[in-house]
Amino acid sequence: MDNTKSILLVGVGGQGTILASKVLSEGLVEAGYDVKMSEIHGMAQRGGSVSTQVRFGNKVFSPIIGKGEADILVSFETMEALSWLEYLKPDGKVVVNDYKIPSAPILMGKEDYPEGVIDIIKDKANTNIIDAAKIAENLGNTKVMNIVLFGALVKAMGLTDIDWEDVIRKTVKEKFVDINIKAFNAGMNAIAEASVL
Repeated sequence: MDNTKSILLVGVGGQGTILASKVLSEGLVEAGYDVKMSEIHGMAQRGGSVSTQVRFGNKVFSPIIGKGEADILVSFETMEALSWLEYLKPDGKVVVNDYKIPSAPILMGKEDYPEGVIDIIKDKANTNIIDAAKIAENLGNTKVMNIVLFGALVKAMGLTDIDWEDVIRKTVKEKFVDINIKAFNAGMNAIAEASVL
């Protein structure tokens, strides 16, 4: 039986999407899963689209998630969730950060940021909305927004039996360990009501 799960993390350059994916992959490997991860960068500079694909199970043959194959889509920026929604399974889940980063055309006044993006996503998929920026701000460091979202992902996927605090200790710089653990727990609590996949 194929028990492979596919996780798609998407965001904008500079949001820490790749660090969250590395912590995730590290913990899954330690838990004994076969794990494959791939990174796709849009524009190399900050502000370009970034996605990482993490697949895990007994035996995983490819890191690539095709359209309609992701069990969960975690979006670090609101519009990115909509851009990647077609990769979600019909019964998949979305964790979306209620956080807008205007693209270059929007900043230049050539386009407007679309209205009602979250409502569109909610109409199409089982969606959990997290204000990770506010949670991170309340913790005193907006840079841990990625680990807040990572905590929400762990809870939504039912991966709570892994010692993630230990994985965070091994993965992030020592001076940031405490704030990242707080961010992780805050993310878990933010989605505590969500059902497990």
